[in-house]
Amino acid sequence: MTTAFEPFELAGIPLANRIVMAPMTRNRATEEGVPTPSMVRYYTQRASAGLIITEAAQTEPVGRGYPLTPGLHTPEQLAGWRAVTDSVHAAGGRIFAQLWHGGRIGHPVLLPDGLVPVGPSAVAAAGQGFTQEGPTDFVTPRELTGEEIAATIAGFATAARNAVEAGFDGVEIHGANGYLIHQFLAPNANLRTDEWGGSDEARARFAIEVVRAVADAVGAHRTGLRLSPGNPFNDIAEPAPETTYTTLIEAIAPLGLAYLHTCDVRDPDLLARLRKRFGGTFLLNPATDGRPTGPEELGLVEEGEADLLAYGALFLANPDLPRRLALGGPFNTPDRASFYGGDDTGYLDYPALEG
Repeated sequence: MTTAFEPFELAGIPLANRIVMAPMTRNRATEEGVPTPSMVRYYTQRASAGLIITEAAQTEPVGRGYPLTPGLHTPEQLAGWRAVTDSVHAAGGRIFAQLWHGGRIGHPVLLPDGLVPVGPSAVAAAGQGFTQEGPTDFVTPRELTGEEIAATIAGFATAARNAVEAGFDGVEIHGANGYLIHQFLAPNANLRTDEWGGSDEARARFAIEVVRAVADAVGAHRTGLRLSPGNPFNDIAEPAPETTYTTLIEAIAPLGLAYLHTCDVRDPDLLARLRKRFGGTFLLNPATDGRPTGPEELGLVEEGEADLLAYGALFLANPDLPRRLALGGPFNTPDRASFYGGDDTGYLDYPALEG
């Protein structure tokens, strides 16, 4: 029987175990999107993960969705990330960068030079986002032109090359949780009637082209994709997602990506069908009814429901999480008040087990 504590080879990259640190936005970069020395220490503390997937890093300035998030589009950002990757590797870890474009999830006050958020269509998301001025209503995005869509796809590829230059072992494309790629997939956010919308197949095209561009840029073996079919986060409505996601998976499966990362949105039958069509390494972020993913989920690997298992909040609070899981605990309790922004309190001060 395979357990989550056994080694795994991820597209030629040896992982010490099958426990993955999920991408988690922490809002601790500089105003310019440069990773800080505290971020170096934060990720290095968690190098015992089989694989670390970083917090989302915007591929270009207009893709910034929240304050103090890191980027992968300036020399200074790459230098900051190089300090992170060098330190994680020195500690024996493996690390992928998550590539992100917020799309309509953002606000002009977050963006430089008079930029405004963009999206597949000029449809504002309901609700509020977080800015340096506090909670702020989402604005109506500017609809991307065909030329701008091509440039945005190229921006993902450039960011992927930048990530490899900065020392990452690979990249994960963020196609989930209501951000730009997910907006193209969702019929309530994508009202286009050209080749980028109007049908299930056309809505899948942007995601497909981004994956192909990134795989061409850095190699499919260095490329993962995160999806969350049917996830309503950030005002997404996908009442019948199967055809769109089946089209997407069937198009990218022949590429031989490093992995498919799915958020469990309580449709296990759909996830099982997508996994079968993908045919490669399957990374699962399981649904846990509002509590952090914990030792109860280890059996998903043993039962063959996932090849790799993503842990979020529990990894945030337990830098030595694989060891604690192997011992059955104890576990530090995540402090939600310090999740987003602030100083090193609730960021670097969670203790590891002694001995």
